[in-house]
Amino acid sequence: MPGIHATSSAVIAAPPPIVYGLIADYRQGHVSILPTRYCRNHQVEEGGVGAGTRTSFHMRSFGRVRRFHAQVTEPEPGRQLRETYPDTGMATTFTVDPEDAGQSSRVTIATRYTKAGPAGWLERWLAPRFLRAVYSAELRELGVQAGARTS
Repeated sequence: MPGIHATSSAVIAAPPPIVYGLIADYRQGHVSILPTRYCRNHQVEEGGVGAGTRTSFHMRSFGRVRRFHAQVTEPEPGRQLRETYPDTGMATTFTVDPEDAGQSSRVTIATRYTKAGPAGWLERWLAPRFLRAVYSAELRELGVQAGARTS
């Protein structure tokens, strides 16, 4: 089965606690950084901040809209958060590392999964490009939202 991996990083002009706080807050912060062009109808089903949160959302890709369910864990609380999508076997990790002596943050969003058959080979070629576009938009909005919280 082909492994599919997509990643995108950016430096955000805000300290890691502010940036991580936005990402981990699924009721207000995280939903505010999702690009509406791709993601809609975000709902918190359980929890709301960090580990133990369960969410669902619709994602538009390749002319199709799919519903995803996510379970959130924190492999490294305050630094790394992971969304696992049980229906698909996908996992997306958000990693926040300090930059500029802690005045800024390097944020990396990475997704990994496998998919069998010919569809998997096609997806291996198309999905990373698509996901990088989604993540770039998400990182831009994260910069805007984090900037608003630091000013």
